[in-house]
Amino acid sequence: MRQIPVPAAARALSTLSHIDYADAFLVEIRSAPGRTPEQWARATLEQAPINVRTKLRSGWSAIGLKLDTGGSARSVLGWQVRRSTPEFVLLGADSRIGMPGELLFQLQRHALLFATFVEHRNPMARAIWAAVKPVHVPVVREVLEQASIR
Repeated sequence: MRQIPVPAAARALSTLSHIDYADAFLVEIRSAPGRTPEQWARATLEQAPINVRTKLRSGWSAIGLKLDTGGSARSVLGWQVRRSTPEFVLLGADSRIGMPGELLFQLQRHALLFATFVEHRNPMARAIWAAVKPVHVPVVREVLEQASIR
């Protein structure tokens, strides 16, 4: 797994009005090539160990994301499925504080691209993201590494 510059084609899939923060990671997926992007999203997030899922949901809630708590089939660990195709799934969460986000799982040749997109609609959102950003990348790396092993 490695962090890469966010491809323009991936960025273009976002439905946010503008992207203030974006990152992308590429994970080799030779172990389960038949999975759809949505299945990869579910395996990565919903099949993470319970302590990891609890930390993720707690962190997302703390930064104001509005997550689905009912376990709907149209959500993945609380993130709304905005678009799901054979090539990618785009998950989104609105925000109580003006900081909506999206998670993209996109199939590549023998790899899965995972990208995060965040919009800052006000100075408070920008300040909160500045505090969260140093923790974000290590958490993403941990979750993706665990998923690649499962």
